[in-house]
Amino acid sequence: MKLCMFSPTDLALERGWPGRIDGDRVIQLAAQTLQSFFSGGGLAREHAEYLLDGIVFRAPVLHPPSIRLFDEDGEFVFANPAAILAADDVVHAPMGAADVVPVRRVAAIIDADGGIGGFTPLIEWVAPELEGAKARDFALSLGPIVTTPDEEVPLGIDWERLVAHAAANTRLYPGDILAV
Repeated sequence: MKLCMFSPTDLALERGWPGRIDGDRVIQLAAQTLQSFFSGGGLAREHAEYLLDGIVFRAPVLHPPSIRLFDEDGEFVFANPAAILAADDVVHAPMGAADVVPVRRVAAIIDADGGIGGFTPLIEWVAPELEGAKARDFALSLGPIVTTPDEEVPLGIDWERLVAHAAANTRLYPGDILAV
């Protein structure tokens, strides 16, 4: 299944509504957010239908509880949950930097059972001129489409190991993001 957060082009909704993509349409789901959709076990009544060319995609998870960015060795650093942007939002260089560099990643969104509810693109924006964590603290583009594991799992990544590592000695919440 392909999911998204969206709003009709004629409504200026910051968060938008959760939807299921079906061909050239989006069917609005009866949930507040995709996080609440995953918390409810991935089930929700369906509402109105909209054509894809009549909607604006929003970030699939606007306020994730946490974000973990994994390196190639399987270790992670936390990222700023307040830095989430929609995939097509304009990213400006932060104060003290002239330019930003995109680092493309695949993100898994955690569901109510502590497993993976879906996958979506994530771009970590880096300002090489800044030092330390501040070089990566200002913008993360997320989405726009979330693909559930029954439809597609990104190959070459041991997702079970990453989820287990992230969950060790703590609790993962619906909407947590793990990205590689």
